[in-house]
Amino acid sequence: MALPTEPIVLDPTGARAHDEHRLLRGHGKAVRVDILGVRAWSVADPALLKELLTSPSVSKDARAHWPEFGDVVQRWPLALWVAVENMFTAYGADHRRLRRMIAPAFSHRRITALGESIDAVVTGILDRLDALPPGEIVDLREHLAYPLPIAVVSRLMGVPEEQQDSFRRVVDGVFDTTLTTEESEANTKALYEALQLLIDSKRTEPGDDMTSLLISSRDEDAEGGAEAESAGGKKGALSEDELRDTLLLMISAGYETTVNVIDQAVTQLLTHPEQLALLRSGQVDWNDAVEETLRFEPAVRHLPMRFAVTDIELPDGQTIPRGEAILASYAAANRHPDWHGENADSFEVTRTVKDHLAFGHGVHFCLGAPLARLEVSTALRLLFDRFPQLELAVPVRELKPLGSLLSNGHQSLPVRLRPAVG
Repeated sequence: MALPTEPIVLDPTGARAHDEHRLLRGHGKAVRVDILGVRAWSVADPALLKELLTSPSVSKDARAHWPEFGDVVQRWPLALWVAVENMFTAYGADHRRLRRMIAPAFSHRRITALGESIDAVVTGILDRLDALPPGEIVDLREHLAYPLPIAVVSRLMGVPEEQQDSFRRVVDGVFDTTLTTEESEANTKALYEALQLLIDSKRTEPGDDMTSLLISSRDEDAEGGAEAESAGGKKGALSEDELRDTLLLMISAGYETTVNVIDQAVTQLLTHPEQLALLRSGQVDWNDAVEETLRFEPAVRHLPMRFAVTDIELPDGQTIPRGEAILASYAAANRHPDWHGENADSFEVTRTVKDHLAFGHGVHFCLGAPLARLEVSTALRLLFDRFPQLELAVPVRELKPLGSLLSNGHQSLPVRLRPAVG
């Protein structure tokens, strides 16, 4: 197979994403790409990607394992993705330390306890939509996909209502790959100001939420003196930077990705009426629709970055040299015919092999996956039960993708909840 002599330049707008994914898959196990001026190895082969995601030869710690880090963070619009100090970028013992501190927030007991409140939030949203006159066009991304995860993550993290809009704006900016470096830096500054405001308010008036719990753990440790060094890692509790960036991770991951999955699930069901009929008849479960959406249109197309700790020999004879960046191309891998057969590009809720990489793989598998699944399945079940005549208000080809090669959703999702009268 002839490999390109120059890296494939990924489109920052995401306008032709599926064509791009086919191109990546067509170049074998891995291929060099240019992501906003930074070179990396895109891996779209699912078997190889899963192998790398579980290998100690691959790290997410850019400071330790990416020689270009110091230069890149000064000029790259996606610098925040590699510069944050939380479990998203941690490696080895540091990752285990940080993940242990967050895991209790997503225990089975806590997620189950949130089920009733998620039902109530969705019901309240649908009640407001139900009051609209027949035939009126509604943007479901704005009026369902956004408010549900914002309400849930705000309750989990204790984000006050007056801060929720500001978090939404800056989190959207984190995923926008059309921003210049200067615009991205301004967005990051606003993001950290919002996080600091949340931390300061919770230090003054703590509540029954994860932010207050993390702050309490951090401050108690600071008052009691430095903890012993953990083997190969940092002290046991969070540093102030880790506290801030951990809140960033939990708020942004708990919000943006779930918005996209709701958006994509509704879109796919409305454009595949035969699949929706299977759900309405009870032949398949709403959870099946969630899993197929996650495979078919995952919330995140590509996830930057990982780094080769050693030279990595690939099965096709290529080598990823030590210190080079690796881009996990989840969306391209999810539709690989070697994994899901010749119908990998078809949306089928009856698919028996439901595996996908929408939540990652290995030690960095998303802790919030059960919560996201619960939110999306609840939203779909109640939405289609309340509005059985729901339909897109524009042809699907007119839905505009977000300006992002990372985030996989639409700028808006206009629908009619019910036909106009007369």
